[in-house]
Amino acid sequence: MKKIIYLFTILAVLSGTSCKKFVDINTDPNNPVDVQEKLLLSPIEFNITNSLEAGGEAAVPTYVNHYMQMIAYNQVVPNYGTYYAVNTDGNSTWATVYSTCLQNLKILKDKGQANNNLNYKAIAEILTAHTLGIATDLWGDIPYSQALSGVGNLTPAYDKQEDIYKSIQSLLDQGIADIAANAGAKPGADDYFYAGDMVKWRKLAYTLKARYYMHLTKAPGYTAAAQAELALAALENGMTAAADEMRFIYPGGSNSQARWYANMLPVTTLVASSAIVDTLVKRADPRLPLLIAPARNTGTYTGRVIGTPTLGVLANYSLLGNAYAAVGSTQYLFPYTEALFLKAEATLIRSGFTAAQPIYQSGITTHMTKLGIAAATQSAYLASRGTLTASSALEQIMQEKKIADFLSVENFTDWRRTGFPRLTPVNNALSAIPRRLLYPQTEINTNPQPQHSARLTDRVWWDTL
Repeated sequence: MKKIIYLFTILAVLSGTSCKKFVDINTDPNNPVDVQEKLLLSPIEFNITNSLEAGGEAAVPTYVNHYMQMIAYNQVVPNYGTYYAVNTDGNSTWATVYSTCLQNLKILKDKGQANNNLNYKAIAEILTAHTLGIATDLWGDIPYSQALSGVGNLTPAYDKQEDIYKSIQSLLDQGIADIAANAGAKPGADDYFYAGDMVKWRKLAYTLKARYYMHLTKAPGYTAAAQAELALAALENGMTAAADEMRFIYPGGSNSQARWYANMLPVTTLVASSAIVDTLVKRADPRLPLLIAPARNTGTYTGRVIGTPTLGVLANYSLLGNAYAAVGSTQYLFPYTEALFLKAEATLIRSGFTAAQPIYQSGITTHMTKLGIAAATQSAYLASRGTLTASSALEQIMQEKKIADFLSVENFTDWRRTGFPRLTPVNNALSAIPRRLLYPQTEINTNPQPQHSARLTDRVWWDTL
């Protein structure tokens, strides 16, 4: 009897103190229903980098770089390079935006709020703004205010692009305020971009604000002068050095190759286009051997003419160079050079080409310094490019920004809103140069909206050039 009483006493103590810890048979440790902020952040940042900003052969960054004439297929036409597109092309990127990124960012934001970990909440808000910005610039009107409710609303209405832009600025302002509150835990190694340096996150938020202000210089109801002033004010608190840029460094092992390295493997038949190769060769740009690799068979810099109807020998064409497409290359999501070119453009609008000149040159030299180009070589290149003039300034700024923002989806937005660099339709083009993406077939099937009739050549709201 004493033994029985003793056993019941032990069970009573266990049940009253930590029963769930030991005997909760309804909890599967291999399938958790809740995770800490630090376990959410890393995969979110990786997916924004690897799927949204770099993407694969059949993903938005690849389509956009075809349109911007940076890459070409060694394939018969038609193909993406000649503006062939169907609605299913957008399925994977749309899923990345909503299911992988925005939905998990909402969870991260809500958990940060609930746990008073406002640094994590701030990062979620900044990355939400960043992701929304990419999506709306590609598709125009998109769901947001009614989205991310799960089964609570499976057919959310689409927000107007102007309202999405207002949401972007509001999210960035809230992120800045949450950083200032400095409450709760901070990230560390789980933050691939800044290792928990909230000063740099704050600078990123302000620089993103400048980007999205400048996108609206020609938008209906907005003026270039007002947007330039807003951008310059934001940049006062933005990035100040290359150490501030938003980037992801691929380790480069067999399971962690840089995405643009994988994109350019022979199986894809992707090569450098003649448009970008010939531009760099013509300018005697010292960045050429870093941005472009010589063709394996010939040792010369030879891009493929987009839209060529016949197959060529793959090894006779250049690939992208090691600065951006090596196995362990860095993916630049928001380089410091973009901040400089934004400032140059805004200064041009406010104060003229003479005031913009040194900032424009700083954008070029900062990019060259990052690539390891000697100062004397930089000076020679600057001299060859001449000085800005009233008629040439915007074109020169955008030409150099495209090179410094090598392979960035932002180049597609810049071309649509400024008209620079100058592009002409490729050989065997199926249409004029695309100005947006088609809405994904998955969305057309499950959440039909009037916007889904948009064609590749239709313009988004701010594209009035």
